[in-house]
Amino acid sequence: MNENEKYKDCFKPAWWLPGAHLQTLWPTFCRRKIKNIPLQRERIELADGDFIDLNWTEENNGPIVLILHGLEGSLSSPYAKGMLYAMRARGWRGVLMHFRGCSGEMNRSVRSYHSGETEDLANIIEVLMKHNKPLAAVGFSLGGNVLLKWLGESGKNNPLQAAVAISVPFDLSKAVMRIQKGFSRVYDQHFVRMLCKKMRNKFAVLPAPIELSVLEELRTLRDFDDKITAPLHGFLNADDYYHKCSSRQFLKNISVPTLLLQAKDDPFMTEDLLPHPFELSSDVTLELTEQGGHVGFVSGSMPWRATYWLEKRVPQFLKEYL
Repeated sequence: MNENEKYKDCFKPAWWLPGAHLQTLWPTFCRRKIKNIPLQRERIELADGDFIDLNWTEENNGPIVLILHGLEGSLSSPYAKGMLYAMRARGWRGVLMHFRGCSGEMNRSVRSYHSGETEDLANIIEVLMKHNKPLAAVGFSLGGNVLLKWLGESGKNNPLQAAVAISVPFDLSKAVMRIQKGFSRVYDQHFVRMLCKKMRNKFAVLPAPIELSVLEELRTLRDFDDKITAPLHGFLNADDYYHKCSSRQFLKNISVPTLLLQAKDDPFMTEDLLPHPFELSSDVTLELTEQGGHVGFVSGSMPWRATYWLEKRVPQFLKEYL
């Protein structure tokens, strides 16, 4: 039995976090802050005049692991800092890529980022390859969708040794429908408020290519994608955006060892959103847990002993290839 087999399906949810929503929310609101991680900021200037900010753990001789955050995530996201810490503990060099406008400073161009934007990722990978170290990548939620889409687009020409994608909305249309139901509407409304605020701030200093009054009418993520994401990034509407950018259709073309980690009770998605075995290439493995919420996967016998399974499972998988 190899180490990956030993860890497979061994997630044991914390008994004191019953239900998907508590698993999802606990790390955001209750996780102890991770301190004492020396980080270095690097700004990558892009050909179109915009920029991408990276945050690196301190330099060492180990492999490089790129981390992609979720919708409106950043270095401040507990899962991002936790995974950087886990990479550092392995002797690897972690690097967090902030999508445009997510590093604390507004990006310069009218466009932003979205679930299918892979050109920026490809550019950053080219930058990382200049370090001449083995490369791997880990994507969370939206970042996982971006990562899988790029892996499928690049096929056998991909330079990564391995990849992990966590809590991925494989079918974007179904995912946005799911978060309009039940308690999940809280997440939907939270994202819409954040995104609309960002648009107002951005186009207070840049010429607005859209009528800003429409922001007052947006109630769901689907509304936002239809009126803002799609026109800003060259899609006809939300349906066109979802159809072209959902990662599910790209999984069969992935040629890099890739692990998909999903929970059946993820409040951002339904089981029919998950890919079937015939949709996966031979290099892709789906590990599906009964519980875990969305980017949660919290274990531990008591709240003050909470542990975060992803930060064990992900390095364990990557170790086989790095």
